[in-house]
Amino acid sequence: MDPILRAGIEALPSYVPGRTIPGAIKLASNEVSLPPPERVLAAIAEAAAAGNRYPDNGVIGLTAKIAERRGVSPEQVAVSCGSVSLLPQLLQITCTGAEDEVLFAWRSFEMYPIVSKVIGATPVTVPLDADARHDLAALARAVTPRTRVLFLCSPNNPTGPAIRRDELLTLLDAIPPRVLVVLDEAYREFVTDPDAPDGIDLLPGRPNLVVLRTFSKAYRLAGIRVGYAVGAPQVISALRKVYVTFSVSSLAQAAAGAALDCLDELEPSWAEITKERSRVLGALGEAGFAVPESQANFVWLPLGDDAVPFSEHCERHKVVVRPFAGSGVRVSVAGAEENDAFLAVARAWSG
Repeated sequence: MDPILRAGIEALPSYVPGRTIPGAIKLASNEVSLPPPERVLAAIAEAAAAGNRYPDNGVIGLTAKIAERRGVSPEQVAVSCGSVSLLPQLLQITCTGAEDEVLFAWRSFEMYPIVSKVIGATPVTVPLDADARHDLAALARAVTPRTRVLFLCSPNNPTGPAIRRDELLTLLDAIPPRVLVVLDEAYREFVTDPDAPDGIDLLPGRPNLVVLRTFSKAYRLAGIRVGYAVGAPQVISALRKVYVTFSVSSLAQAAAGAALDCLDELEPSWAEITKERSRVLGALGEAGFAVPESQANFVWLPLGDDAVPFSEHCERHKVVVRPFAGSGVRVSVAGAEENDAFLAVARAWSG
């Protein structure tokens, strides 16, 4: 009997989300601990009342609002079911098989190798430098005639540093125009480093650059699932051709649109998170942890082989963090009380 499944499907890696344990503080998934603003909840409820109707498949209203806020044309914006859904779409429009390479730093967002293998392309990795940052010169050297896509995560998930303007411009100038550069800025709203550019500002004159953003993190809509890409019209048009029909629900469109109108409430919480991030980083350093800088809403503990034992230690004390075996532990920055609970557990480990 001929096999039903394609060759190699059993070997594909699976995404492992951060764990949720009843009664424990969850600092494993980079979620903002605050709920959505009341105006967003009201918009969701209103959209739910029309739940018997299909959503706007073109996401026209939300696309126009995003374009206006970002200073681009609607033809430059593609909205999807979370920015993570855009990753396979980007590979679908660029890669045709194993002869095509997808290049990215490692460790970085763990969906990059997964979606590469699901599409059937070949993932190629370049190690982070000693400061847990992208080694952009090494990435440029790793480009080959087979390279189709370069993923850049800034700030980098899970390590935290952001790519700086001069080094990014140097890389973009070195990358052949045939290679699609995808700048994944899921945590952009938490960036305070003035040398870290807004990727959307770099789009003019670079048709091979695409910037990803999400409403899951700073906009507190992780459970609603909506994100978007900004890029050249020809790339965005191609993305829309491989878009999964009706995948951005009416609730998601309403919630994201309302969230864009709630910056007066949201932005102060971003500032509070970055303030807490600095405090947590300082406290971890004082406790003896060699933590890199972070421009995101999480911090990284490069614990190597101690990553899993440290995670288990935290879990025994009712704090859930995210271990990456043999590498490190990522910890979300939450409110002061939750952060203090984590810091107490971390001090107990180091002490």
